[in-house]
Amino acid sequence: MNLQALAGNAPLKRQLDLQTARRGLSHAYILSGPAGVGKHTLAGLLAAALVCSGGGETPCGHCPGCRKARERIHPDIQWVRGEGVKGISVAQIRALRADAYIRPNEAPRKVYIVEDGQNMNPSAQNALLKLLEEGPSYAAFLLLTDNAGALLPTVRSRCEVLSLSPVTVEEAAAFLRLRFPQRPREELEEAARRCEGILGRAVRLLEEDGEARDALRQTALRLGQALAAGDELTLAELCVGLEKWDREALTALLDEEILLLRDALVRPGGSWDEPDPERRDTALALARGRAPARLLQDIALLDRLRAACGFYVGGGHLAGWLCAGLSGGL
Repeated sequence: MNLQALAGNAPLKRQLDLQTARRGLSHAYILSGPAGVGKHTLAGLLAAALVCSGGGETPCGHCPGCRKARERIHPDIQWVRGEGVKGISVAQIRALRADAYIRPNEAPRKVYIVEDGQNMNPSAQNALLKLLEEGPSYAAFLLLTDNAGALLPTVRSRCEVLSLSPVTVEEAAAFLRLRFPQRPREELEEAARRCEGILGRAVRLLEEDGEARDALRQTALRLGQALAAGDELTLAELCVGLEKWDREALTALLDEEILLLRDALVRPGGSWDEPDPERRDTALALARGRAPARLLQDIALLDRLRAACGFYVGGGHLAGWLCAGLSGGL
């Protein structure tokens, strides 16, 4: 199977190669992994493979089906997203079910890509379960989720799980050089180092405008400095200011803060490479002001909050959770 567009994930690629060689693709997959890890890329490749008419290795990338899939205009590929601030509703799944019983327009299969599957409520998941069990043979379903455990066991049991993994720094750098050929090599290598193997984070970092990137950096530094100094008032003021941030911006801030705290953990051991002097100073202050065990607890808290950003949780709730959790260690 042609999965060159998906960086890294060699074991998963071997799994799909063996599967397609033996029996072809399944009718239902769960694509699981943190936001930015490549679920949308893999979903696009699998959808293209299911509608490909080029013959030989799929997706061929050249036939009309592959071209339409790549441009997201294929009539037999449907992307299903939540409506507004709510997750995917049972009404959407019922509409999907009705559509599934209409035969494909031009391809041999119809493909439904359900985004943010972890945000489907139990009623929506049960409605989808009936389709997974009794749907037409030509229908295929790709459920994208940050956390496969958030799906009902009955839904998981009807699907094959494809777990995507972070890539290496070298793989990230190679991907970014192809994606941003005009950007300085040093900038690309820095993004590859800082993204923790999640290519979506690196792309977001490189695509942000300078003003937004600097505001994010300064907020992360101020948060780290407040923690290092044990300044509960400043910490509270910073968290209040985060209440109106959207989940994407909060995720980016949490990414940055986790990296800063990890730098503080490795700094005493001397294995550290950070060109930004302000980040170096803040990480050093954190290393001096907070015990390693507390830094690990802080990182665990931020990681839970980062996962929560994948659900439909309001910024105010996340900011309050952040303030309460970090204040407990001051």
